[in-house]
Amino acid sequence: MGDSLAAEESVDHASDREIVGIVLAAGAGTRLGPLGSVQPKPLCPIGNIPLLDLAVDRVRRCVGPVAVNLHHRAEEILQHLGRDGTGIMSEVHVVVEKPEALGTAGAIANLLPWIAGRDVLVVNADAWSTDPLGELLVSRRPDRVTVLAHETDVFGPTIGVVASVLPWSLIRDLEPVPTGLYEVVWRDAHEHGVLDVVRSGSPFVDCGTPADYLGANMLAVELVGDSIIDPSATIGEQARIIGSVIGPGALIEGSVTDSVVWADQVVGIDEALDGVIRASPELTLRPTSRAGSHRA
Repeated sequence: MGDSLAAEESVDHASDREIVGIVLAAGAGTRLGPLGSVQPKPLCPIGNIPLLDLAVDRVRRCVGPVAVNLHHRAEEILQHLGRDGTGIMSEVHVVVEKPEALGTAGAIANLLPWIAGRDVLVVNADAWSTDPLGELLVSRRPDRVTVLAHETDVFGPTIGVVASVLPWSLIRDLEPVPTGLYEVVWRDAHEHGVLDVVRSGSPFVDCGTPADYLGANMLAVELVGDSIIDPSATIGEQARIIGSVIGPGALIEGSVTDSVVWADQVVGIDEALDGVIRASPELTLRPTSRAGSHRA
């Protein structure tokens, strides 16, 4: 951990200093099981929008420069970033970690030359939330870590971290080796009394497992108040869709309830999907539970 910044900087209000954003997207997504073999985890869609796009958009609404770290299936994600039609992703600083993923803290260390003395707003690409992050940024204080946590203001190893603000003074000496933020930044800051927890009451899901991933999509449907159907999907005359997400180019002729159908997938007229994820012609996955989902 680094020493504190000079005293004259410490008296300044934190919001007066520039802050950059980092979206962590290098994980292998092994807990997603077979879904991760069809699609890199950062590109798995919630409400038909890839997790990575949602995370970058949330961060960009709060800060200026944004960086994304990649490792697992980086080429596929780079292709996605290059296809972005909005132009937003073209402005994102992308770093591919080689030969190994560096973990959440190692990723920050690897980006220190880009961070260049600024504070950092950090989110995980697979942490889906509707929290606009404004309260987190307003609450940050000089030379202190601020953690935005789901439905709690008490720090601990099992809290759901929506986002975090890391001051330059506490990250500038990190090493670009595989390490985690909890182990080398958050826990140490908490023990030294320089960590604040801000409570978030917004919907939040750590999309680590198929059950969590499905749960996040069902929350997205709940927030909209109806099924989310991409305009390019084809819906047959006898199709029945309830509380589901239908991806672009999908063809739905049967029944789909509380389910997610990925892009270009087909649901035949004799099929009835209920509580599943259809990711490919060969994979229709029924999660065992949705216990990991978090509702506001």
